[in-house]
Amino acid sequence: GTAVDLLRLFFQIDTVKTPLQSAQGFVKAGGFRRIYKGVGSEVCMESITAAAFFSMYETMKHLIPLHDQLAPVNHMLSASVGEVVTACLIRVPTEVIKTRMQTSMYGASTSFKAATLVLQHDGIRGFYCGFWTTIMREV
Repeated sequence: GTAVDLLRLFFQIDTVKTPLQSAQGFVKAGGFRRIYKGVGSEVCMESITAAAFFSMYETMKHLIPLHDQLAPVNHMLSASVGEVVTACLIRVPTEVIKTRMQTSMYGASTSFKAATLVLQHDGIRGFYCGFWTTIMREV
């Protein structure tokens, strides 16, 4: 899981998409110069996300009482719960921080500074901008 996430991290389709969708326009949002801005927060969270996902997945496999012929359904439900509860709760805030840095929305120079600015400007809810969209994509 972590290897795939790191591959995704360096294959920056989403990252190129962010400045293209910026209200400032591609060039003013930093263009290709800002492709890897905010990647620090993602690198820090990838191992935490993977560990949390697999912990939740294994727990849910034992809690959901579907066995034998319904075992595949058990695995699907466990993976879905694991993805929503852990990966989305952790991944969405890191994506918010990364996109704020890529678009220079707050002018932060580090991921930590961007996180504090998101908290100051938008509160805790600001970290979960796009949460439901991410859930629909992941599940």
